[in-house]
Parts: sequence; C-alpha cells; structure tokens
Amino acid sequence: MTNYTDNDSLTNELWTEIEKNYTSKKRHYHTLQHLDNLLKQLTEVKDEIQNWNAILFTLYYHDIIYNSLKSDNEEKSAGLAEKRLKQISVSIETIELCITQILATKSHLKSTDSDTNYFTDADLSVLGQNWETYSLYYKNVRKEYSIYPDLVYNPGRKKVLKHFLSMNRIYKTDFFFCKFETQAKRNLTNELNLL
Repeated sequence: MTNYTDNDSLTNELWTEIEKNYTSKKRHYHTLQHLDNLLKQLTEVKDEIQNWNAILFTLYYHDIIYNSLKSDNEEKSAGLAEKRLKQISVSIETIELCITQILATKSHLKSTDSDTNYFTDADLSVLGQNWETYSLYYKNVRKEYSIYPDLVYNPGRKKVLKHFLSMNRIYKTDFFFCKFETQAKRNLTNELNLL
C-alpha cells in the first residue's frame, strides 16, 4: 500500500480491516495463516509474476469477505478490493486484474493470464501438502461449515472432491503441477474414502 499512498493512517486502517476479517472467530481455514502460506508459495515463483502488486492485493483481499452460508463471497471480496484500491489510487489496470484474479478463485479454471494461474494454483497448494497438513485443512474447512449436519455437508464435500479428482490437471502451471499434483490427488482420494 505504501507504494500508492503515504497516508499512514489510511494504510493502517486498511490493514486493520484485513486483519480483523481474517482473524474472525468463525474462520478456521480462511485465516492469516492461509495468507502466509499463499505468500510463501507465490514468493517461490515471483520471477514469473508479471504484476506482483496485483498478486499481493489479490492475496490479501481474495477471502476478505467469507461467509460459509453465502455463495457470493468472491464477488463481495472483489467489490471491497476495488473500493479500497481506488482509495489509494491504484491504477485501473491493476484493480481490474485483482478483481479478475479474485473471481477466478471461485472456479479455479485455467486462465489466459499466467499471473491468475499462479495465484489460483497457490490458492490450492494446501491440497498437495503432506497428509498431516491436508488433514488439518479439511478439518478446519469442516469447522467453517459446522452449521451444516454431516447429512448435508458430506454430499457437498464429496462433490467438491470428485470435481477436483475429475480434472485432467488440478494445477495449471507446470511449477505447481510438478510440486503438488500427485500428492493432491492422493489427499483428495483419502478424504473422499473417509467420507
């Protein structure tokens, strides 16, 4: 943010909003730790990223609005990102890229923009972590959806897992494909079998 404004009180206000949302008591997976993992994954491919500032804004705003009862979290997050980035005079091109990248996390489909593919792959990197990390992830996702009984949650979760398993490639970039694809398919299969 300091690349765009020298208004310290505004940058503090915007960061506090991000921090508050990602540390909400209702969140168990979509937390600051998730953002930290994304930053770690994306830093490994920083040289491949065309617009690093857009990626960082996408990272911090992609899950800023998250309500497990709603299906428009990405749209609301993109809307808030647009509003906040305009406040600090970010270029329209960077804002539009950020919005596109946030909305891409809804479907995780392959994009014509390589930065978007790196971002959505990093967003799914948890799927390809070791089993212990993956287990913690799916248990935390379950906590975020604790309002739903197993009777409702399990069929929905199975559908998500089968969707990923049916894809030719979960990861669109060669970097993340080589790093995580095999383990991700193993983890998703294991979780599906546990349901």
